[in-house]
Amino acid sequence: MKLVILAGGFGTRLGEETTIRPKPLVEIGGRPIIWHIMKYYSYYGINEFIILLGYKGYMIKEFFDNYRRHLYNMRIDFKNNTSNILDKLNNPVVEEENWIIDLIDTGESSMTGGRLKRVEYLLKDEKTFCLTYGDGVSNINILEELEFHKRHGKIATMAAVFPPARWGAINIDKDNLVTSFIEKPKGDNAYINGGFFVLNSQIFSYLENDFTIFEQQPLQKLSSDNELMAFKHEGFWQCMDTQRDKSLLEDMWNKGDAPWKVW
Repeated sequence: MKLVILAGGFGTRLGEETTIRPKPLVEIGGRPIIWHIMKYYSYYGINEFIILLGYKGYMIKEFFDNYRRHLYNMRIDFKNNTSNILDKLNNPVVEEENWIIDLIDTGESSMTGGRLKRVEYLLKDEKTFCLTYGDGVSNINILEELEFHKRHGKIATMAAVFPPARWGAINIDKDNLVTSFIEKPKGDNAYINGGFFVLNSQIFSYLENDFTIFEQQPLQKLSSDNELMAFKHEGFWQCMDTQRDKSLLEDMWNKGDAPWKVW
């Protein structure tokens, strides 16, 4: 099975971080967030990836093209114009990956649905595949979601999650007395689109062109056709939209308390 990763957006809300690199290369614990996502799916046996590039996509290509060189010691011989990988770095945390990665330029201005449409030819033999965003991590059980998708037989499964709250919630009575306070309750009792999709190949009939926004007409039409199912996840989920989100994920990683770190 293959995982398609949307990695072409501008990520403007991360400020300076994304003026120098694409959002999926912003690092958590010294590794790009896209690496964390791929390690997570790899833990569940998914090792074939299609990365949909756009803004500064060449940097993502360069990262993976040089990935093995970052894991090993090297000898560079300027006299003979050669470079060779030597022994693996003495780091028990580092593991060489069993990955196959297609890095596809899908246009800097393409929308999410348009990017997916552009790689239909790479998925023609895939009855089912996964799709997620290149900026969010979770501890969703991928195998359980795949089994859920298989059982219901619909075209699309979306992970439904509660957004993490940013502020404490209070209840106030008519006399302005605070009757209860909850520090940062999870969401507002409403599920949102958490990504981590499972899709059947029929999804491509819902995609038109580069201007198709996957989260709008395609998902709305799937819903009206009764072809969209929600895989409810009430565990950890966090996107990296802002510098605050990045700092939160970095802090979890540094404390050894990263819920998505299952490998």
